[in-house]
Amino acid sequence: MSQAAENPAAIEARIHRRRESLRGTLEEIGVRVHPSTIVGDAKARAAASVDRTVGGFREKLTHEDGSYRMGRVIPLAMAVVVVGLLLTSSRSSEAERPKDRRRNR
Repeated sequence: MSQAAENPAAIEARIHRRRESLRGTLEEIGVRVHPSTIVGDAKARAAASVDRTVGGFREKLTHEDGSYRMGRVIPLAMAVVVVGLLLTSSRSSEAERPKDRRRNR
């Protein structure tokens, strides 16, 4: 049946179905662009990225049975200690430097 031959009730029913479909689409768009949804999605992506990074790092430091690969753990621990000492040393030397004193003119 052509649209011209449709009765008014059928046309109204079709319009109602389209409005309901559009309403659902708009509600879905509203949820997707809501700030809390965007923040939640960003947090989930960041957490997944951290999990992948930590998991890959952990695999490099442990054997399949879960025991540590000491040949990799010890050099890493030493590097962390050295960096910590360097940071501590640079902070303490900055604190001991005399402040730049300018004369009042």
